[in-house]
Amino acid sequence: MHLDVDYVVKDGEIIIVDEFTGRLMFGRRFNEGLHQAIEAKEGVKVKNESKTLATITFQNFFRLYEKLSGMTGTAMTEEDEFRGIYKLDVIEVPTNKPVIREDHQDQVYKTENGKFKAVIEQIKACHEKGQPVLVGTISIEKSELLSKMLKRTGIKHEVLNAKNHEREAEIVAQAGKKGAVTIATNMAGRGTDIMLGGNPEYLAKAKMRKMEIDDELINEATGFSETDDENIIEARRLFKELNDKFKEEIAPEAEEVRKAGGLYILGTERHESRRIDNQLRGRAGRQGDPGESCFFISMEDDLMRIFGGDRIQAMMETLRIDEDMPIENKVLTRTIESSQRKIEGRNYSIRKNVLDFDDVMSQQRATIYTQRAKVLNGEDVSDSIKTMMKEYITETVDQFCQGDLPEDWNIEGLRDSLMGFVTTPEDLRYTKSEREDLEKSQVEEYLQKKIMELYEAKEQEITPNIMREIERVVLLQNVNMKWMNHIDAMDDLKQGIYLRSMGQKDPVVEYRLEGFAMFDDMIASIREDTVRMILTVKVRREEPPQRQQALKPAPAAPASPAAPVKASDTKKVGRNDPCPCGSGKKYKKCCGADE
Repeated sequence: MHLDVDYVVKDGEIIIVDEFTGRLMFGRRFNEGLHQAIEAKEGVKVKNESKTLATITFQNFFRLYEKLSGMTGTAMTEEDEFRGIYKLDVIEVPTNKPVIREDHQDQVYKTENGKFKAVIEQIKACHEKGQPVLVGTISIEKSELLSKMLKRTGIKHEVLNAKNHEREAEIVAQAGKKGAVTIATNMAGRGTDIMLGGNPEYLAKAKMRKMEIDDELINEATGFSETDDENIIEARRLFKELNDKFKEEIAPEAEEVRKAGGLYILGTERHESRRIDNQLRGRAGRQGDPGESCFFISMEDDLMRIFGGDRIQAMMETLRIDEDMPIENKVLTRTIESSQRKIEGRNYSIRKNVLDFDDVMSQQRATIYTQRAKVLNGEDVSDSIKTMMKEYITETVDQFCQGDLPEDWNIEGLRDSLMGFVTTPEDLRYTKSEREDLEKSQVEEYLQKKIMELYEAKEQEITPNIMREIERVVLLQNVNMKWMNHIDAMDDLKQGIYLRSMGQKDPVVEYRLEGFAMFDDMIASIREDTVRMILTVKVRREEPPQRQQALKPAPAAPASPAAPVKASDTKKVGRNDPCPCGSGKKYKKCCGADE
């Protein structure tokens, strides 16, 4: 795990960086002690290991929906996975206007230093002719290195990575302005269109903010919902006016950018996934605009080092190729793409394997969450509790009374295991002759009858209403606690299950068999603890401490006329409505200012 690649340190905390989008993942922590290890490494406060309350894979989460569909410009590279996991066909929809973007061959350099020199030269060349450049990097570290190199050349630029994602929309919106240089980490769609010459909508919003118009009202200004609010209608009129004005101002600049070749996409490294590279390329040449894209690669990049880098490096050494000399070769480009396909295939098989394991948990989840839903919806679970009691007695009797001969049964052990909540020291005492004629069904029948009598007595003692609530609370508490422990146990099982393959056994099948055995044990444990707690629970009734004070007669207060109730007090006041206090101001500027 590398600083500014896999995580960042912010405000004394370790924040994970999403490897695909480059965004910070607040509130997420690595498990199994990894997050604590990183906290110790970076010298920040080490926090406790978090407890997993629930777990599900993205695949099984999406498969909970009855209907699945999606829209993305980069689905074709993942076609096999969509079909294999979600049973979805991938269809390519033609673009609205023909794509005229020029995708150049990859430029391959001997060293990383040579590659970055070439990247700076390319940025300079584009900047001089007014062509905007979007530089894609695969980590925060590389984006900051490139930014330092650009500062030395004096080229003004913007950096978009997880450290300054707050300005994301602002940076992306203006990445198409004449001569703009933007360095971005893992540049996916980002939800903002890069328009050549600049984004008039963003400029109009920025102008409205300078005019001290509320953000809430600015958001309403770009909406289309029906409204009678004069403020919103006025804000929409102002936004349209400003938007049209900036469109006119931008038009000549947009034309200059088109003549300069449109947005230039410069990739500083190939990503493991072709989809991410395609998303970066797709930022240029939108809606029939011109554009260019090119990837600059070095033999020291991770992807090249892993796949055939030594062979190509040796070839470069033999030909005595200088570090500043690029190689443009279709064979090299094909090698890189086949390397990416291999990694994609490996990642897909890993995800498929994770899904196979999670399918086992999926069936168990359905059982547990059905039980929890009943409790949380306030349903009467008394029938389920009675069934649990009967099953618990049957299982316990079977455990202690094995075999056909009564003298082999452990009646004392049976009595001791139920002592304190079902049996007493006087129960299940038999003479030698009674023991010889004893049948298992008699023991079970006696205990079933006794446990039901105890349950009914408890219900009468604390009233049926309170009993129903106690049943729900106890069942929910036990299900939650046991399920959390079961998740950890299943994780531990998964860690070592792969060793079974050495004995010619399928790890997934073994995991399924052992997982179901563990699940049965968990259900039995829930049953036992629930029965034990319900039969032994005591309800404490305490008189509230303020009760005695409340019984004393209060001193008579002087009579005062009741305050008149305004009609506006009885209904919700809108933020843009006149304030009900009668000041003449808007509610949000007056009494609602603190809300």
